[in-house]
Amino acid sequence: MRGLIDKLFAATPPTEAPASDFEEEQVAAAALLVEAGLCDGNFSEADRDQIQGILERRFELRPSVAARLLQEAEAEARAAVEWHGFTRVVKEAYEHEERVHLIELLWEVALADEQLHDYEASLIRRLCGLLYVSGRESAEARNRAKARLGIT
Repeated sequence: MRGLIDKLFAATPPTEAPASDFEEEQVAAAALLVEAGLCDGNFSEADRDQIQGILERRFELRPSVAARLLQEAEAEARAAVEWHGFTRVVKEAYEHEERVHLIELLWEVALADEQLHDYEASLIRRLCGLLYVSGRESAEARNRAKARLGIT
């Protein structure tokens, strides 16, 4: 038990952890997108495809590289117990306009199945607060995501 506690509160990361090929902010943003896909309880292949397409466009990645980023982000999201680490990285790395764009991408993931679940809307509202994106900016981002997806 003591070994587990020491690992959890260690000042340095464990040496056996592999280094990521991606920037910390890329993994954090991708993990938040994965959270949006996970929160309705059904993380389908369609969700993965949607997020991978977003990662390809947002970070200008080849499909194979975006798939690796998605895989890493999914592992991070599933292992995380809260989003504050991800939002802190995003907040420090991205300008306000980029954070608003991330909210738009989160709306795109949440609306991809043309159904907005309460958990998805709640997640995005909370992330807006943590990323300092206003409700008005979020609503405008949602409308842009709907237009891009062809949802009326």
